Amino acid sequence: MPTVGVKRDLLFKALGRTYTDEEFDELCFEFGLELDEITSEKEIISREQGDCKAAGASEVILYKIDVPANRYDLLCLEGLVRGLQVFKNKLEAPRYRRVSPASGDPQKLIITKETAAVRPHAVAAVLRNITFTQERYDSFIELQDKLHQNICRKRSLVAIGTHDLDTISGPFTYTAKPPGDIIFKPLNQAKEFTATELMSLYKTDSHLRHYLHIIEDKPVYPVIYDSNGVVLSMPPIINGDHSKITLNTKNVFIECTATDVTKAKIVLDMMVTMFSEYCSQPFTVEEAEVVYPDGKTCIYPELAYRKEKLSSEFVNRKVGINESTEKIAQLLTRMCLSSQATGNGDEIEVEIPPTRSDVIHACDIMEDAAMAYGFNNITRTTPRTYTVANQFPLNKLTELLRQDMAAAGFTEALNFALCSEEDIADKLGKKISETKAVHISNPKTAEFQVARTTLLPGLLKTIAANRKMPLPLKLFEISDVVLKDETKDVGARNSRHFCAVYYNKSPGFEVIHGLLDRTMQLLEVKSARGEGYHIQAADDCSFFPGRCAEIFVHGKSIGRLGVLHPDVINRFELTMPCSALEMDIEPFLGHTAEIPLTHDVPMQEVVKHKFPTQGESLQAPVSRPTSTKTVFGDMSTPAGLKALNDFLADKSYIEGFAASQADTAVFDAIPSAPSQTFCHLLRWYNHIKSFQRERASLPLAKCQFALPASPSASTNNTSDDDIDLFGSDDEAENAEAAQIKEQRLAEYAAKKSKKPALVAKSSILLDVKPWDDETDMAKLEECVRNVSMDGLLWGQSKLVPVGYGIKKLQIGCVVEDDKVGTDLLEEAITAFEEYVQSVDVAAFNKI
Repeated sequence: MPTVGVKRDLLFKALGRTYTDEEFDELCFEFGLELDEITSEKEIISREQGDCKAAGASEVILYKIDVPANRYDLLCLEGLVRGLQVFKNKLEAPRYRRVSPASGDPQKLIITKETAAVRPHAVAAVLRNITFTQERYDSFIELQDKLHQNICRKRSLVAIGTHDLDTISGPFTYTAKPPGDIIFKPLNQAKEFTATELMSLYKTDSHLRHYLHIIEDKPVYPVIYDSNGVVLSMPPIINGDHSKITLNTKNVFIECTATDVTKAKIVLDMMVTMFSEYCSQPFTVEEAEVVYPDGKTCIYPELAYRKEKLSSEFVNRKVGINESTEKIAQLLTRMCLSSQATGNGDEIEVEIPPTRSDVIHACDIMEDAAMAYGFNNITRTTPRTYTVANQFPLNKLTELLRQDMAAAGFTEALNFALCSEEDIADKLGKKISETKAVHISNPKTAEFQVARTTLLPGLLKTIAANRKMPLPLKLFEISDVVLKDETKDVGARNSRHFCAVYYNKSPGFEVIHGLLDRTMQLLEVKSARGEGYHIQAADDCSFFPGRCAEIFVHGKSIGRLGVLHPDVINRFELTMPCSALEMDIEPFLGHTAEIPLTHDVPMQEVVKHKFPTQGESLQAPVSRPTSTKTVFGDMSTPAGLKALNDFLADKSYIEGFAASQADTAVFDAIPSAPSQTFCHLLRWYNHIKSFQRERASLPLAKCQFALPASPSASTNNTSDDDIDLFGSDDEAENAEAAQIKEQRLAEYAAKKSKKPALVAKSSILLDVKPWDDETDMAKLEECVRNVSMDGLLWGQSKLVPVGYGIKKLQIGCVVEDDKVGTDLLEEAITAFEEYVQSVDVAAFNKI
C-alpha cells in the first residue's frame, strides 16, 4: 500500500479542527485508511542516516498514512482532506468541469509518427490562474512522484511533465529523434547536454538512474518541443530547465506521455482534479487539443462522469445489513459517489466522478457502502451453513512421504524454485530449448533465470555445498516444478515431484532402487506390469549409459532413476559417484491435483435458491428412536450432553472426517436441540440436521455409538398382576450403576480421542573450539556435558585435529525442538569462557 506523509498541523488546519492521535487513527479506520506512523523529518533522517545527519532537520510532526493502492485520489493532502470532509458531511463533493480558453484557441499538442517506436500516446491539459504556496507546490511535486511510483509503474507506463505555460508557446510537438540530435538544458543543470550525454550523466544519479533503462536501448528518444524549438521535456527521464514551474507560476501546462493511453487519462485527471481548487475558478480545467499522426483529434482532460445502477437489496445482502434505499444512497454520497433512489423499486443510481477510477464493478460500490456504514457497526452473525476443512490431498500425500523418507535415513532439503538456465540444461547435458522451462523476462541475477523443471540440480548443488560432511550423503526433496502447458490459462502448470540422491564412494544404485520399492510399498502399488509399477532400461544424457531406468506406473511413465553421468557430477563440482531418483507423485492421487475446491454455481441458480428459515424444517420430521442412550451417556440428561459437547470440542464429526451414520445415530438420540451452553454440540447438531435429506446415503458407522433402549418399567395401563410384591431395590441400584458406567465410558471415549502429539526431535553435531593447544580438553568436555536441559541428551564425542597441535571437541546430542534450540545450547556452552572459544553447528538433522 502506498504511504502518504502529511504535516499534522497543516492537515488539521485544512480539516478545520484538531484531533488527538487516537481520534485521527479512528477516523482513518472508519474511512478505510490506516495511520501507519507518527514521526518527524528529523526522526526519519536520524533513523536512516544517523543523528549527525539529522541535525537541523525539521521537527514538524508528520502523519504517515497507508492508502489503498487503487485510490489515486488520496495520494496528496488535497485529495485526502477533500475525501474526509465529504465523509464527515462537512463538504459536498465538488463538480469538476472542463472549460474552453477565455480567449483564443486551446493549446495544441501534435504527435508525430516517430513516437510509435517508443511512447506512442500523449494527453495534455492546462491549469489556468493557479496560485501556489510553498506547501501547495510541495504537494504538487509529491503527487507526481506518488503517481509515478504507483499507477505509472515507475514511469514505464506513463510519465508526467509540468511546465510554466508563460515561458513557452504552442503549438507543441511530441516527436522522437536519435539521442545525438536532442540538445537542451535539463532541469537544475547549468549547461546544455545531448541526450547521449544525459544518459551517461544520470547513471550515477540516485533518483533518475532507475528510469534510464526504459529508453536507453531505443534507436530514438521521445522529446517535446514548443513552437520556438525549446525543449519542454525528454520523457520519461527529465524536464527542461527553461519551462520549470516555480511559486510564481500562474499557468501550468501538464502533459503525460504513455505506452497505455487509459492510464495516461487517469493520471491526467488526477493531477488536474486535485489542484484545480487553487485556480481562480475552482475545480475548472482548461482543455487542450491532441492531434494524432493519422489526423484524429482528441480533447483532454476527459473528466468523464458515468452512472451505474444497483439495488439496495444487493448491498444489504452482500454487506449483511438491512438499510433502506435512501439510507444506502446517503452512505454512498459520503464516499464521493453522488447517489439517489430512482423510485423504481429499490434501485439506486450512482454517479462515479473522474477521481474514482477504482470503481469498476458493483462490488466496488458495495464496498464503499460498507465502509460508510462502518465495519464495526455490522452485526456479527453465525453462518447458516457449516463447512469442514480438509488438508489438500496432494499436500497430505507429500507430508506422509516426507515422514517416511526421513525414517528411511534420508535428509530433506528445500531449494529455490528458480534457478539458472545452466542448472537445468547445460550441467545435465541437455539443451535449454528441449526443456519446458518457464523463463523470467527480466532476471535480476544469473542464478534465477528460469523456473526449475527438475529437482535434481538443487540437490546436487546442496551436496556440493556440503562435500565435507561425513559420507554417505542421502538427500531428498518433495516440491513443485513448473512446466509449460498450453492447455492452462496461464500457459504453465505446477507438478509435484519427488527426488532423492545417494552420494558415496560407490554409486549405491541398490539404495536408490530400494527407496523406490519402499515408496511404492507405501503408496500401495504392486510390482507388476500393467496394473502396478515396473522399471525398464532407458537412455538419458544425464545418466551413465546402461545405468538408467524409466519408472512406469499403470503403463504411464512417471520418472527415472539411475547412476548419474560422470560429466554431470563434474559440472556440479562433485568427485564421487551419485545415484538419483526423480518421479512425479501426482498420478498416485488417482486424479489431478488441481481439482477445484468448490463447483461453479450459475448465478441464476444462486439468486433463485432460497435457504429455509429457522422456522422452516428441511423436510418432514424424522422419526426418532425411543432410546436416548449413547456411549457418551444419556442424551436426555445434562451430564450426557456435556460429555458429547466435550468430545466435539475439536471434532467436526463423531467418526472420521465426514458425516456418517454414526452422526445420524447420535443425532436421533438427542430429544431436542441443545441449548447455547453446549456450543460445540449445537454447532454439530445444526450441521448434521442439514443432512436429513441424504442421511440414507451417508457411509455406515464403523462403531456403535447409540445404545439400544431398555425395557420400560411401567406402562399407562398397568394391572395388579403386573406388580411384583416381592421386588427389591436392586433395580434402582442397577440403574444408578449403569449411569455411572455410561459416564465413565463417555470420559474414556473423550480421553481416547485425544492422542498425544508427536515430539519433534533433532540430531545436532557441535564443534566446540578451545582457545589454544594448552586448554584442558578433558575439562572442556566435562563442562560441556554438565550442561543439562529438559529435552537434551548428550551422545558420543571425539577430538578432531585442527592444526598447530590444537584439537576441537566434536560432540553429538539429541534435542527436543520445542524445548532446546541451537542458540540456547551455544549460549550455555560459551559461558565456560576459560575453556571455550566458540561453538559451531557442524550438522543438523531432523529425526
